[in-house]
Amino acid sequence: MGRTMPVRARLALSLAVLAACLTVYAIGALAAELTFPALTGRVIDAAGILTPEQRGTLDAKLKAHEDKTSDQVVVATVPNLQGTTVEDYANRLFRDWKLGQAKTNNGVLLLVAPSERKVRIEVGYGLEGALTDALSKVIIASAITPRFKTGDYFGGLNAGVDGILSILSGDAQEWQRKPQVRADEVDPAQVAVFIALFLIVLFVAWRMSRSGRTGRGGGLVILPGPGSGGWGGGFSDSGSSGGFDGGFSGGGGSSGGGGASGDW
Repeated sequence: MGRTMPVRARLALSLAVLAACLTVYAIGALAAELTFPALTGRVIDAAGILTPEQRGTLDAKLKAHEDKTSDQVVVATVPNLQGTTVEDYANRLFRDWKLGQAKTNNGVLLLVAPSERKVRIEVGYGLEGALTDALSKVIIASAITPRFKTGDYFGGLNAGVDGILSILSGDAQEWQRKPQVRADEVDPAQVAVFIALFLIVLFVAWRMSRSGRTGRGGGLVILPGPGSGGWGGGFSDSGSSGGFDGGFSGGGGSSGGGGASGDW
């Protein structure tokens, strides 16, 4: 009798499994539906918030840094997030573009979705030790969003790029001295993503435990990941940086979700 799972525990587990299944299904649906702009330069302005001169200014900074260090930093604006979170969209876009070099994963994506008022700095695996989550959050809170609130998109992006490049160049002390973002300022979207991931882990653990008791395989279905090349670019190239004649591309890098997000 002592080994029998209480009714409430069984109900809670059933609900958790159901939620996890629905989450996995939703993630798969999103993966099939998202479309991304083509990567034609270091500045992709699919939302149309920058002038050609402003795109050129940003591109010159990013190109100079890449030529010197091989770090591949790209700025992108999109019309909307297509119903997903800025974290999910940025990570999938980063992986679709394969920013950074394949061996070093030294890519960074600065993504802005003006319609949802969301911004994210997505950091490649190889740069997470330099451009930490905390420093990314400070750049967003102190350099980018204050300017976005006044409608100065170029000013915010320019300041954000300066902050990112200065940290990647080894000058992080200036940003470490800036007022830190309060720990209790948590994005509700990040909480939702955490809960979803927790439910998925719980579901996998339950299936593995059940498999161990019955001696059968767990039957876990692996959904196509964002690096499978299954999403096309559904945006016009008219807002992209024009100095590459279509020859610019990612170097094969990837990101595990490091970085920070913000809104205004």
